[in-house]
Amino acid sequence: LVLESLDSALQRGASIYGEVIGGYTNSGGQRGTGTMTAPNSQGTQRCIQGALQDAGITSQDIDLISGHLTSTMGDVLEVRNWSEALHRSGTGFPMINSVKSITGHCLSAAGSIECVAALLQLKHQFVHASLNCEDLHPEIAACIDENRVVRKTESHKINIIAKSSFGFGDVNSCVLFKKYPTHEPNGN
Repeated sequence: LVLESLDSALQRGASIYGEVIGGYTNSGGQRGTGTMTAPNSQGTQRCIQGALQDAGITSQDIDLISGHLTSTMGDVLEVRNWSEALHRSGTGFPMINSVKSITGHCLSAAGSIECVAALLQLKHQFVHASLNCEDLHPEIAACIDENRVVRKTESHKINIIAKSSFGFGDVNSCVLFKKYPTHEPNGN
């Protein structure tokens, strides 16, 4: 994963996979429901909303969420936090997937690996499946339309991906990636 200024990338003719348009990091402070191993919903939602504000976009601009989603009972709370932070639910919820369903939990490398996966999806305009998600938890299905959980890798037009990591110690981060506009030789 290489981050550089747009001017530098253009000057050297780099293949641009996407732009970082905003982000936010905070701690839930291990208050309320937050503990060393469980998130504080208020902190998580503030993180998501802070990233949107930093990027200057609305929740309606998000096409795909690349979630922290570890295939644990915490997934229900994570999806609920996304829904509440974005004020989107049912069929209005963005598509959501999990890299950990493919790679397992890569611990301290998870966020970086998942950012690469998000950028590959942007560059090549596809969404990868969340493997082993045949039986969606009923509380997730009550919050969002189950078809918003990506279960099959397929082509999709994606402009903005929200990548989140809600980790150990009640620490939260969310980064927003935007597709970089490319121009074909014919001027389009």
